This record gives sequence, C-alpha cells and structure tokens, in this order.
Amino acid sequence: MTPPLATEVQADAAAMALRAAQFVAALAEEAIGQRGRFVMALSGGGTPLPMFRLLARQSIDWRLVVVLQVDERAAPDGNPERNYAQLQQGLVANVPIPASQVHPMPVLDADLQRAAGHYARLLNEVAGTPAVLDLVQLGIGDDGHTASLTPGDAALAVTDADVAVTGPYRGWRRMTLTFPVINRARQILWMATGHGKAAAIARLIRADPSIPASHVRRDGALLLVERAALAAIPE
Repeated sequence: MTPPLATEVQADAAAMALRAAQFVAALAEEAIGQRGRFVMALSGGGTPLPMFRLLARQSIDWRLVVVLQVDERAAPDGNPERNYAQLQQGLVANVPIPASQVHPMPVLDADLQRAAGHYARLLNEVAGTPAVLDLVQLGIGDDGHTASLTPGDAALAVTDADVAVTGPYRGWRRMTLTFPVINRARQILWMATGHGKAAAIARLIRADPSIPASHVRRDGALLLVERAALAAIPE
C-alpha cells in the first residue's frame, strides 16, 4: 500500500516560503550537529526564489553547508532560464558560504554526458558512496515532472547513475539528478504553487504512477502547498 504524502497547506506563497526556510534551517542545524555538515540540492524556477531569500536570513553556519543543484538547463551563463541564476541571486550572494562549497551543474561542457559523470563523482565526494544528501528540494510541473525528469524522457529509467542528461524539453537539454539519488536523500521537500499545477499536485497526492513526480519516495517527504493551488484541484 502506498503511504500517504505528508502535506501542509500554507495560506499563500509567502507563508510557504517562510515555512520552507524555517524547515530547511532546522534540518541544517540537525545535520551539522549530527554529522558536521549539511548537504542540500535545490531546484530552480520561480516557486523557491522567495524561500531562498528568507533562508539567507536564517541562523545557519554556512561554513558547514554544501549547495548542489537538482537540475539545470544547458543554457549559457547569464541566461535567465538558468536555475542557478535564481539560486545565486536569492541565496548564494547573500550568505557567507565558501565558494568551494557551491556547486553549479557543469552544463557548459561540450560533452554533457562526461560532465554528468563528473557531477556524480562530486556527489560522492561531498555525500559518500552511494551519495546520501541531507535534503533534496523539489517542485512539480504542470505535466507532473519533477527535477528535469520529464514524461517520456530516457532519464526516467536511469538506475545506474545519480546524474543524467535529458533530451530537449521546452527548448533545452538538461542535466538532472536521477530517482536513485533523490530517493536516497534523508529528507525531500516539495514546494507547490499555482492554479496551473493543481491537477499535477492532485496526481502527486494520489500517487498516480503515470507522472514522474509520483516515483519519488513518500516516506521522509513533506509537501508544502499553497491553499489557492489546493482549492483549484478538481473533485
């Protein structure tokens, strides 16, 4: 039997961002206390940007934090489509984290498959073999994708690598964490907003196996959802 997905309904996007920032800060404190380091992989897009800004104000020992990306478009530096643009603007530029502990995905490499292998080895360096991340923060697309694990893409079936390269999706090839490393994480945090995603959120809550997001494990996961998005879910 599929376990339920722990879900908290937030009044609006601002309340969700604050709850997420506080949740991540508490995880960081716990991980640093227990293991001396907090390793998190963060998603891009508009939804987590307010959380990044609030996270920068939390009391966290950034000297002991490692920041990774969940996924990234193979777009040039400076392109606003890059997930790292929001991550850098909202969080990295506003906290005293050593540059050596911030790891953008190497999507400018001419050989993306080789670059994905390099990033997978980096995961092992910072999070063990196999890599166990303290936190993976995810969003969900209107088609039920998460990370850059999109419907019909070959990366969905990757089980022997922690990082994969996708085919073109909405204009870009992408690099993404795969289900194996996502599902090994100690904690998964979902953030979901927007009327346009209501149907996908409903399918995630129901564990509809036809969407990629439902293949993320549900134990050790928390879904934060905006009330307006939840209200838009069809009966």
